[in-house]
Amino acid sequence: MASEQLTEYERKRLQNIKRNDEVLASLKILSKASDLSAAAKRQKVETKSYKLTPQKKVKSETPVVIRQSLRTRGMPPDFKGLALSDDFVDSDNKTSKSVSFKGSSSPDMSGSISFKNAYAERSESDSDRSLIDAILGVAKQHHGGLVEEKSDTCSDIEIKSQVAVLVKQESDENLSEKCDSHDLVKEFDRSKTCEDEDYSSDLINSVVKAEKTELRSHVDLGSLILKSNNIARLMPGKILVTKFFPSNDTRMVMAGNRYGNVGFWNLNAMQDEEDGINLYHTHTGPISGIVVQQSCLSKIFTSCYDGFIRLMDVEKEVFDLVHSGEYSIYSLSQQPNVANTLYFSEGQGGLNIWDVRTKKSTTESHLHNARINTIDFNSQNLSTMATSSSDGTACLWDLRSMNAHKPQPLKIASHKKAVHAAYFSPSGSSLVTTSYDDTVGIWSGVNFEDACMIEHYNQTGRWISTFRAVWGWDDSYVFIGNMKRGVDIISPAERRTVMTLQSPHMSAIPCRFHTHPYEVGMLAGATSGGQVYVWTTGQEYAEE
Repeated sequence: MASEQLTEYERKRLQNIKRNDEVLASLKILSKASDLSAAAKRQKVETKSYKLTPQKKVKSETPVVIRQSLRTRGMPPDFKGLALSDDFVDSDNKTSKSVSFKGSSSPDMSGSISFKNAYAERSESDSDRSLIDAILGVAKQHHGGLVEEKSDTCSDIEIKSQVAVLVKQESDENLSEKCDSHDLVKEFDRSKTCEDEDYSSDLINSVVKAEKTELRSHVDLGSLILKSNNIARLMPGKILVTKFFPSNDTRMVMAGNRYGNVGFWNLNAMQDEEDGINLYHTHTGPISGIVVQQSCLSKIFTSCYDGFIRLMDVEKEVFDLVHSGEYSIYSLSQQPNVANTLYFSEGQGGLNIWDVRTKKSTTESHLHNARINTIDFNSQNLSTMATSSSDGTACLWDLRSMNAHKPQPLKIASHKKAVHAAYFSPSGSSLVTTSYDDTVGIWSGVNFEDACMIEHYNQTGRWISTFRAVWGWDDSYVFIGNMKRGVDIISPAERRTVMTLQSPHMSAIPCRFHTHPYEVGMLAGATSGGQVYVWTTGQEYAEE
């Protein structure tokens, strides 16, 4: 009855379906499809029993910027002070692309860079002229006014000033040596080759003695304070190097960050209602060293992980390229009273002694099995050098007998993990080491054989610069940051932390420190957010 009610079209459709089923049955397609489906299910079940390793995500070239309010940064709502504008610094993750330049949008890093092209622009009225004048003024005073003579180069000034120091300090019993020194100065003045650096360097090494400055270094730790106007956000990003400008005529902090920026903060400029901050983009990677040439304060060397060493010549207003290598440079130092030689570490454990005049390496040695983090010289024995390395050791070397092919250390100070710093004390009788094994080592004695390991938590993690303990103004105390936004003061004599500097003005963890070489009680600390704190003592110019 049902079939009789179907239309002609429906009956034809059913016939086609029946015929297609017969064809599929003859070809066994349905059974094969069933087998494939079952196999796919089995494969899916077996795959679940294996743990796949996820692919490593590639970091974005432009990290996510985490904005912070003024409240979280410990600033009042109307704070402007010495900090850079929010457009200039948002966070530690902000790349160097956020910095604009008065010259080209991106300076050419392959050769020399002018101040104009490297200078970071924060406002239309900003200028680095005040910084240039300040450094040249200090250099003029340092060299006894000889800078005014246009015919004198820095090498000329260096010879005349240091020979004058020698003549002044010697006693009447050495009158013959005085005469020799005066004769050398006269001979130098008559010479037409006064710009010959090779000649001037030989003259310096032959007659100049180290100028010793006695510094009353005792300081009352309780008098160290941090005032609100001694805080500045100097640059964006993590600061890896911070140093005071080595002069008692000015109070200036120099710093280098992870983005290749070198910044200057002239605290004296605050008296003229200026922030005193100047920033230059001179490298393409993290800054690893800043060294001011002692004989000519208008020349400042900077090194970088990009393998470049540049000379900031303030007189010429240019960043000259001194060295370019294929390996990263992790530390930079200069032996006192040797103006034309640089010591820097490159690659995994290599030490390079570089002649600035010839732009050639005089010695290349492999000292460690991993990167060298710091290089320091003993103030009482300039031929003794200390190096710290990520291989877990700090070593002492005698430069007079160091074989370039198979150097043998005088002393090996061992730690369980990487050693991030090793510095001689002001007297040269002790060495302090900072290791990631949560210890600060004090090595003393005639041959530095007496070791004292002081426990200190040094796990800074990835986003904070590693701690590096530094000596104070004598051998009494060592300063190092802690993870609670403070500065621990360690007494080598008592072998413990005796005090911690804390302040409500500190909104970040200070990691890298430097003590002013001429101002007792002046301590600079830098953070991974680009801030610089300056502790002072007594009645300072910076009043609340």
